[in-house]
Amino acid sequence: MKELSVAEFGRRLAHLLVSLFILLCVTFVIGRVLPMDPVGAIVGELADPAAYAAMRTRLGLDLPIYQQFFLYLNGLAHGDFGTAVLTGNPVSSDLAQAFPATFELATLAVIISTFVGVPLGLVAALFRDSLIDKVARVVALVGHSIPVFWFGIVGLVIFYAGLNWVGGPGRVDVFYEGLVTPQTGLLLVDSLLQGETEIFWNALGHIILPAIILAYAAMAYITRMTRSFTLEQLSQDYVIAARAKGVSPFGTIWRHVLPNIAVQLITILAISYGGLLEGAVVTEIVFSWPGIGQYMTNALMIGDMNAIVAGTIIVGFIFMLLNFLADIAYATFDPRMRETAR
Repeated sequence: MKELSVAEFGRRLAHLLVSLFILLCVTFVIGRVLPMDPVGAIVGELADPAAYAAMRTRLGLDLPIYQQFFLYLNGLAHGDFGTAVLTGNPVSSDLAQAFPATFELATLAVIISTFVGVPLGLVAALFRDSLIDKVARVVALVGHSIPVFWFGIVGLVIFYAGLNWVGGPGRVDVFYEGLVTPQTGLLLVDSLLQGETEIFWNALGHIILPAIILAYAAMAYITRMTRSFTLEQLSQDYVIAARAKGVSPFGTIWRHVLPNIAVQLITILAISYGGLLEGAVVTEIVFSWPGIGQYMTNALMIGDMNAIVAGTIIVGFIFMLLNFLADIAYATFDPRMRETAR
């Protein structure tokens, strides 16, 4: 952080806070303009007018819109997202239980996409227009073109129903549910910490297919961007000089090119990670994964605006935070960005 001035850091932090405030404003407006009745979702469509009016007053919906907005912000500042209609629990409590499942799935997906996408992009650029480059480009194109839910359904049919290589929907088989005490909320980690290796392998069998499918789209993006960054560097004078000195192609990539594109890759990986957290919704529905995506979908079906708005805020904030951290890393370690900032 020595290379990034306090003023520049403050400016970027201010951008984050402004973006967060805009997100809160948008979610508030969505919660008020969508054709869903939060009062009716709680008391039921057949409730008598007195009960309906009492609940409307309790929720503050009878107040002027600006007062509703201040109450909304005050509740968020205290971690109060309201009560979920579906479960009757505080929404914050439900999200605390659902988020670890999404985090575990997205984290494994970004690990897979990184360890496959980055080397594939490097090799494709190194052997430009070769067979491996063409294959890499086709793989990336398919990852961008075919919907995730289609991959999910086909994957379940082939690898679960047909070959029985992976576990089915859910995080674990039914008879293993509740046997691991939540500590971190990450089932793979908690099962290992408690010595439940059988449950660990069962959970790994359940998560591997949705993680790979979720990772595919991110891998396609990472591969394409890594290839582009690498091709740009391979045309630079320092690479030509290294090759003239007898440095091997892979040595040039490892010692010279990769360090120069590392910051760009960090930015791409952060964006991909945020996209995986956001885009896990469809995957969670297909695989009955009990994460935020599944939770928000169930809430949407019954018009539970508290849960919908809270989930949107959490996912949006995480996405903005990851972009902020990537932006800080870029400005800190890339000398060109520091010169621009000055």
